[in-house]
Amino acid sequence: MARKIKDPGFGASSNKDATRMVNNDGTFNIKRINSSKKFLETYHYLLNSSWLSFFSLAAIGFLTINTLFALIYLLIGVEEITSVSNSLFNDFLNAFFFSSQTLTTLGYGAMAPNSVWSGIVSSFEAFLGLVMFSFLTGLIYGRFSKPKASIRFSKNIVLRDFNHTKAIMFRLVNNRSTVMIKPKISVTLSLNKLNNAGDYTRSFFTLNLERDTITYLPTTWTVVHEITEESPLFEIDKEELANLNGELLSMVSYYDESFSQEVHQMHSYELKELKVDCKFIPAYFYDNDGKMVLDYDLFDKIEQIKS
Repeated sequence: MARKIKDPGFGASSNKDATRMVNNDGTFNIKRINSSKKFLETYHYLLNSSWLSFFSLAAIGFLTINTLFALIYLLIGVEEITSVSNSLFNDFLNAFFFSSQTLTTLGYGAMAPNSVWSGIVSSFEAFLGLVMFSFLTGLIYGRFSKPKASIRFSKNIVLRDFNHTKAIMFRLVNNRSTVMIKPKISVTLSLNKLNNAGDYTRSFFTLNLERDTITYLPTTWTVVHEITEESPLFEIDKEELANLNGELLSMVSYYDESFSQEVHQMHSYELKELKVDCKFIPAYFYDNDGKMVLDYDLFDKIEQIKS
């Protein structure tokens, strides 16, 4: 008999149209509104955003600051840094390029402040540039050095006959060449059901696994939940399983030798993603020299089991 567990933190209330709780990338599928915005949260956002977003924001900030200072130099008088041209646009470009040279403390020497006001503004801008690039350097270092797991979960999750019953299987692999020391996994089943009061609620179950920990992971690990009498899915046939409004929530933890600490990664599968009567194709083989070869192109491959 399967036993329910307490809500692991997602909340027991639900809705008939409720979507998955965890995205494929391991983030929580939650839309936050009306939260208070704090300036200090900017650091955490820049640390965790994608590289494309990070460098896009850095480029936008660089262009914005130089544009603002270029306008200030125009107000002071562009003749205070270089000779005046007959075009306002060319004067703006000269002020912009002077601002860029000052902000980055590059200073080619072709343009230089020659009055008190232009000297004050350029001095402040140079100081601001030092602070900004120090902050940017720290962010880039923090993004590279941040401990983060790099586990690849199979795109497919299969349901197949196994040991005189049936089993749900998916597999994972380390995306890095580093050694995953003592990886362990826990899988929680969330079922969204209509109760007697007419409300949708979530029930949570911890699934028993064939193995929930191994010593190290040089190739792939197929995670197996055998649907025995202790499974909450025991009395449900294959076709009904794929139609259940349920989600498998996985948490993998292991000690990463690169960061010298334990790292974690989450992933989820919806039961409607189940591939019935399929099996995984082996993702590793041996070459002519007897060396094991791990082929990542085969990692997600499955095939139909012949009846």
